[in-house]
Parts: sequence; structure tokens; C-alpha cells
Amino acid sequence: MITRKGAENYDLVVVGGGIVGMAAARELQLRYPNFKSAVLEKEKKIGNGHNSGVLHAGIYYKPGTVKARLCVEGMKLAYEYFDSKDIPYKKCGKLIVATDRNEVDRLMDLYERAQENNCPDVKLISGKEIKKYEPYCEGVKALWSPHTGIVDWGLVTQYYGKDFEENGGKIFNEFLVVDFKESEDSEYPVYVKGVDKFVRAKYVLTCGGLHSDRLAEKSGCSKEPRIIPFLGEYLLLNPNKCHLIKGNIYPVPDPRFPFLGVHFTPRMDGSVWLGPNAILAFKREGYSISQVSMMWSDFDIPDLLDALKYPGFQKLAFKYASFGMKEMIRSAFIGLQLKELRKYIPQISAKDITR
Repeated sequence: MITRKGAENYDLVVVGGGIVGMAAARELQLRYPNFKSAVLEKEKKIGNGHNSGVLHAGIYYKPGTVKARLCVEGMKLAYEYFDSKDIPYKKCGKLIVATDRNEVDRLMDLYERAQENNCPDVKLISGKEIKKYEPYCEGVKALWSPHTGIVDWGLVTQYYGKDFEENGGKIFNEFLVVDFKESEDSEYPVYVKGVDKFVRAKYVLTCGGLHSDRLAEKSGCSKEPRIIPFLGEYLLLNPNKCHLIKGNIYPVPDPRFPFLGVHFTPRMDGSVWLGPNAILAFKREGYSISQVSMMWSDFDIPDLLDALKYPGFQKLAFKYASFGMKEMIRSAFIGLQLKELRKYIPQISAKDITR
């Protein structure tokens, strides 16, 4: 039992200042304004997540699931929040494109899902109509989702943090949580230990992203399920060719595989990301970019061994061995990714893309 004096006491402590942690902390602070609440973030600032910045409409998810409902409702609430805070965004839309007749049946299944999920204004369009939305895109049929958009989710997280602090919450940056212990204080029974900092809390909510399983284990929960980090490698389109892409262009997903496939993602800064492929990351936070391949640029032996020895990963790797090898080869040879991209935008050449 920890008896260290001088620890600050909180009704609620949220571990993790990414978008999930800050959204949860903000909402709880709004619901319980009398709570004394804190967020503990290991980085120098909140909102350091890595994602493509897309605001999805809920097309892909199985009808009737919580995920489908929350995606549709969440998109509506997100746009309302952006408008209330003057957060810049672009409702640039998304095309899900069938590039050949073999993909049309799967596209029709997606359309039925969109209808059942009440995704707003999604419509089925012909190959000729594709040019109306994406003049340089090729395809035989597509779904058009006008409300899919893009935003800087890191910036949104910063706004969540401002709301949280304005309502009485406190954010601790550079607070790496290393353990949870029982406190001697019965009113604040959880002692949250950092490297050189500590707080006590009545309740703790962990939102640790890539480290969520480890935080759960430290709090006394099961070791499973484990986080197995996969890296999405994106290519960057030459700025001189960004005019070829107006909005998001996505493939028709193949249900045989666990990943979506390469697509075109415009960003708020005007750039366009191409990809990603999906490969096993050799480090949980392996974001450094190598000119050869991002796959080999960040390496952590404990992280890698943790992934490799997990039976869930072994089962996944065995089931998708062929698919996984193709992804790794595409990582090493970006010309193979270019071949996939040219199915949609034939005008893109090798000189137009960089890692």
C-alpha cells in the first residue's frame, strides 16, 4: 500500500491525452462538473495521434451494430462541434470505386449497408458519373458519400483539451504512468504512479492507445487481448499532381482480408496521401520514416517479441500469410503500390510519388 504524502487528489483521472482520452475526459467533466478531474499524458502535448484525418460516414459497418450507429451519429455531432468552435474542415466527400465488374456485387452490398445504417445522402453512380466528382478517376461503378470529410484530429483534440480545462479539468503533460497501486487513503484509493510524479484518484479511466493493453494489465486486468501494432505506410503525391484528387477515393474492400487497401486521402494542408499498405510494425510507436522503407526504420526487440509470441498474432499470420508477404513486398517496392493506384488515377507516374 502506497503512503506517500503530497500527492494531488482527483475524483477522476484519465490516462492518455489522445483523442479518445480527451473526448472521454471532456464529456465526463461536462456531465459531472463538480468532479475534480485530471488527464495524464506521456507526451509533451495532447493530441499526438497518428491517423489519416478522415471523417467517415458509417458505410462499412455491419447494420445494427453499435459501431455503425456511433459512426453515423458521431459524424453529425462532429460537424456540429467543428462549426461551434470554428475548427477548419473540408466536406470533400468520398468515392468508393469498383474498378472492374468483379467488384460490383461487393459495391452493391456496401450500398445496402449504407441504406440500412442511414448514412446520409449516399448514392450509387455509374462509371460515367464518376467524372462528375473525380474528373481523373476511372471505374465502372461507385458509391458517392457527400458528407465524408477531412479534419485535423490533432487540432480537434486540442480543442477538447481547452473545453476540459475551461470546465475545471487539469492536464499533466510528460506524465508517463508506470503503475497503479492501492493508496492508504480510502477516499482516493488508487495511487497512479509516474516516473517521477504521482496522483491519487477515486476512479481511473485508461485510454492508452497503443499501450492500452499494458495499462489494463497494470491495473489488474487480463493480459489479453494484446495490441499488435500494424504500420500503415503512406506515399505522398507530388504537389504538382494534387489537382488530380478532389476528395477521398477508396477501393471496394475485399472481405477475405482484414485491411481496406490503398486509397487517396486529401489532407487539410493541401497534400494528398496515397495508401496505406499494412505491415507488422517492429515497434509500437514506430513512426520514423526511412528512405528505403518505414518498416525497417524503428525497431524494439521487446515490442516485437511481445507481438510474435502472442497466439492471436500467430493465428492471424498463419491465416493471412500470403497476403502479409505481398504487403511486405509492396513496402519494399513502391512500384507495386503504384500499380494499384493507377487503377484509379492512370495519370500518376513513378516520379509523382515519394515515401
